[in-house]
Amino acid sequence: MNQLLQQIINGISLGSIYALIALGYTMIYGILRFINFAHGDVFMIGAFVGFYSAPHISKLVGGSIIFSGILVMLLAMLICSLLGVTIEKFAYKPLRSRPKLTVLITAIGVSLFLEYGGQLIFGPDPKLFPTIVPSMAVVDTQNLVIGSNSIVAIVTAAILMLILRFIVFNTKMGAAMRAVSYNHQAAALMGININSIISFTFVLGSSLAAAAAILYSSVYPSINPLMGIFPGLKAFIAAVLGGIGNIYGAALGGLIIGLTETFVTGYLSPTYRDAISFGILILILLFKPSGIMGKFEAEKV
Repeated sequence: MNQLLQQIINGISLGSIYALIALGYTMIYGILRFINFAHGDVFMIGAFVGFYSAPHISKLVGGSIIFSGILVMLLAMLICSLLGVTIEKFAYKPLRSRPKLTVLITAIGVSLFLEYGGQLIFGPDPKLFPTIVPSMAVVDTQNLVIGSNSIVAIVTAAILMLILRFIVFNTKMGAAMRAVSYNHQAAALMGININSIISFTFVLGSSLAAAAAILYSSVYPSINPLMGIFPGLKAFIAAVLGGIGNIYGAALGGLIIGLTETFVTGYLSPTYRDAISFGILILILLFKPSGIMGKFEAEKV
């Protein structure tokens, strides 16, 4: 039972991080109806912002780890939100009237640009992420260890998801986002600035990816310019599993992928950790393409 509880805690911690990244995928798809494959690399940039800023912020605040950790996360969220808006303005906005395949290929190009640009600027070698969250065992028994990193990841992700839910469902900007996701033309006729809503969506999605990067790097403290590939793909799988375009589905899908990976690693073999996620993607596309919480939409001819 203790081993099972250990795997559940680890799975929820990892799944919470996947959920934060998946929310960016699902919001952008809900607004623009395309997959932003550069989202995982925005996640990577957030990790490097934390890597370079953490020592300076720690000195600035006098060594307070908790306060410096909050500031590092906020700075990473700010930088990544600016990056997300910049990508949307210069790479995606000129192509809105083009076929979706054109935008998809552009997103892959932006992803490769960030990855190899990161190797050029940051160097290809892995780097040890500084201590943002104090690493200590909150619960330490023979068969169960719950670290502070896992608790911080779960609590922080839950708070951010609640804030996102409030923004989407309880603010005017959130109502405008939902209107634009339903029908661009009708929303524009009602006086909604479509460009502003799309930019705001990229701000939210990129900010959540940056927060996920700081949490992920605190739990797995080795970072490199290609680190966003697999977390990004798995978060995309989580978004598809939950129902792409549905924020509740993205959160649920992230938790399911995190728990599944952890159980496979703990009870079968770490070799199958990545394979199981892609296996889930194949199954969901075969048997329920709309996802767990998604709705089937008939394609109009």
